[in-house]
Amino acid sequence: MEEVSEMPAGGEVYGGKGLQCFPDPSGTSPQLPFFDHILENVLENVLYFLTSRRDRNAASLVCKSWCRAEAQTRIELFIGNLYAVSPSRAIDRFRRVRSLVLKGKPRLAGLNVVPLEWQARFTPWLTAMAPAYPWLEQICLKRVMINDDDLFLLACSFPCFRDLSLISCCGFSTAGLAIITKNCRYDNDIHLNTHTYFLSHEDCNDDLRRLDQFQAWFSSFRNLRSLDLIETDVDDGDEAMDWVSMFPPGNTCLESLVFDCVAPLVNFEALASLVARSPFLWRLRVNDQISIDHLCQLMFLAPQITDLGTGSFATLGVARDVETDFESVFHAFESLSCLSGFRNIDPEYLHTIHPVCAHLTSLNFSYALISPKQLGSVIIHCHNLETLWILDSVGDEGLQMVAASCKKLKKLMVFPQQAVFPYRTMEDLEGSVSNIGLVAISAGCQNLRSISYFCYKMTNSAVVTMSKNCQELVVFRLCIIGHRHRPHYLTEEAMDEGFGAIVKNCKNLTKLYVSGHLTDKGFAYIGKYGKLLRTLSVAFEGNSDLSLRYLLQGCPKLQKLEIRSCPFGDAGLLSLINHGCNLRFLWMCSRGLSLNVCEKVARALPQMVVEVIKDPTDVENDSVKELYMYRSLVSPRNDDIRILLFEGAANGGPFYSVEAFSLDLVI
Repeated sequence: MEEVSEMPAGGEVYGGKGLQCFPDPSGTSPQLPFFDHILENVLENVLYFLTSRRDRNAASLVCKSWCRAEAQTRIELFIGNLYAVSPSRAIDRFRRVRSLVLKGKPRLAGLNVVPLEWQARFTPWLTAMAPAYPWLEQICLKRVMINDDDLFLLACSFPCFRDLSLISCCGFSTAGLAIITKNCRYDNDIHLNTHTYFLSHEDCNDDLRRLDQFQAWFSSFRNLRSLDLIETDVDDGDEAMDWVSMFPPGNTCLESLVFDCVAPLVNFEALASLVARSPFLWRLRVNDQISIDHLCQLMFLAPQITDLGTGSFATLGVARDVETDFESVFHAFESLSCLSGFRNIDPEYLHTIHPVCAHLTSLNFSYALISPKQLGSVIIHCHNLETLWILDSVGDEGLQMVAASCKKLKKLMVFPQQAVFPYRTMEDLEGSVSNIGLVAISAGCQNLRSISYFCYKMTNSAVVTMSKNCQELVVFRLCIIGHRHRPHYLTEEAMDEGFGAIVKNCKNLTKLYVSGHLTDKGFAYIGKYGKLLRTLSVAFEGNSDLSLRYLLQGCPKLQKLEIRSCPFGDAGLLSLINHGCNLRFLWMCSRGLSLNVCEKVARALPQMVVEVIKDPTDVENDSVKELYMYRSLVSPRNDDIRILLFEGAANGGPFYSVEAFSLDLVI
C-alpha cells in the first residue's frame, strides 16, 4: 500500500502553487512546544514541494515529527489496494486530502480469474470520507465496484467536487451518470449542505468563519470539470437514461469528457450543446454511436480540443444531405496531439486524419482492424509520435513502417486482434507480428521506454537484439501466444537467453511481463540481474519451485508478483516466509498448492492477507486453485461473504476459509 499527499495546516498558502489550506475539520491538532512548532512549520513548507509518492513515504519514516508534518502536507492520497488499509485509519492520518486514487481488484481481474463475488466496493470508503473530506475535489477509482447510490452520495457530499475518473469499474448505470452530471455543481443545495456540515461542530462562530472561507473558495468552481469513464463498460439496454442532457445550462467548466465505453446511444443534440458551451474542453472521447459526420460537427464546435476519441469513424449508414469534407475539418485542428477511437473504422476515411498526423504524440489504433498498407498511409506522417497502440493485424510490414517513421517513439503496445475481434480464425492470424517486427522496432525506435508485444512467433536472438538496442526500457512485456509453454519457434529452445538479456542489459527495468517458455535457468537470470524489478508477471513458465526461489531471493525490490499456470507448489510458496519480506502482492495460480501450506504461510506472515480460491466441484481435496496474498494493516475484510474461523493462528493472525463462493480468506 502507498499513500499520498495532504494539505498544510493553519490556512496558509504554501509554495508557489497558491493552494489555500483550511483548518483540520476535527478542530484538534497536536500541541507542540513553540520551538518545535516553528521547525515543523518550516518542514511543512519544504515537504510541500515533494510530489513523488515514494519520496513522501520515505520522508514520513524519518521520525515522528517528519511523519506528522508529512501527513499535514498531503493533499493527494494514493491507495493501491483498498483492502490494505481501513478508511478510518487513512482519514485519521491524512486529514486534508483533496484528491484520492483508489484501486480495488487485482490486475488479473480483467482475465476473469478473480471471482465476481470478490467485492472491492467503494461504499465503505465513501461513507467514511463524506463527513471527513468536505473539500475533496478529485476521485479516481480503478477496478472498483461503485453503484448508483454511491454516485448520488458522492454528488451531494462534496461541494468542491470537480473530477471523477472511473477506470475498469462496474456496478453503476446511466442513471448514476445522470446524478453526477446534474448534481455536481455550485447551487443553493450545496450552500445548505455546507452550512449543515459546519454547524454540526461545537464552536458555531468558528464554523461560520469556515463556511465563509469555503463559499469564497469554491464559488468559481461552478460545474464538473472532468468525467472520464475509461475501459468501463456501461450498457443499460432500453432503460438507458439521457445523462448528457442533465448537465446544467449555461457555460460549464468541463475540461475532459470520456465515454467511449458507454454503449447506449447518447442525445447528440444535448452533447453538441454541451460541447459548444464548454470553452475549456480539451479532451473529448465519444462512443461508437457517434458517426464521423457528427464527430466533425463536434470538432467544429470545439476547435480547442487536443485529445480526441473519434467514436466509430464511419458513417454508420446515416443519410447525408451534403457531403462533408472531413479532411478540411481535421486540417483546422493543428493543436490535436492525441487521437484514439476508430471502433468501427471505415478505412476509406483514414486519409482524412493526415493533416493532424505531424502534430500527434499519441495514436491509438487498438480497436482498428487495419492492414499494413492502411497503417503505412498514416504512420509515414507521424514523425513526432511518442505513444502508439495497434493490433497485430498490421503485421511485421506495418511495424517496419513504424520503425522507419517514428524515431521519437517511447511507448508501443501491440495487442492480439482476437482480443478485440474473437471471430478471427487462425488463417486470419498468419500475417500477424513476429520476431521480425520486434527487431525492426528495436533498430528504428531506440528511445523506447515501454513495450507490450503479443505475437505467435519469437526467437531468442530477436529479444537479445531488443535488449541491446533499447537499453533504456523500463517496462517490457512479451507474450508468445498460441500454445502454452511456447518455445523458440525455430529451435524449440526455451526463451531463457532472450529474457536473460533483457534483465541484464536494460538496467532501468522495473516491470517485466513474461509469457512463453522459460526454464529455471531463465528465472535464475531474472533473480541475478533484476535488481530494480518492482512488478513481475509470469505465465506458463518454469520447471520447478527453484524458479520461484530464484525470484524471491534475487529481486530485493520486488513488490508485485503474478504467477499463472506455472509448476510451482508448496515448496516454492514456503520460500516466501524467509525471502518475501518486501512483497506486497502475490497472485498465484497453480495446481500444486495445498490449503495446509497456505495456512502455514498465513500464520508465519501475520501482516499478510491470504485469500484462497478453490474449485467448487472438488470438495474432498484440499488443493488450491488460486491464491491471492497482499499486505494489510487492518483486520479481516467484512464483505458479503461467509467466514469460517480456524483456531490456532500465530500472532493474532487467524486463518479464514470462506465457503460461500468457493473463496477462502486466510489472514
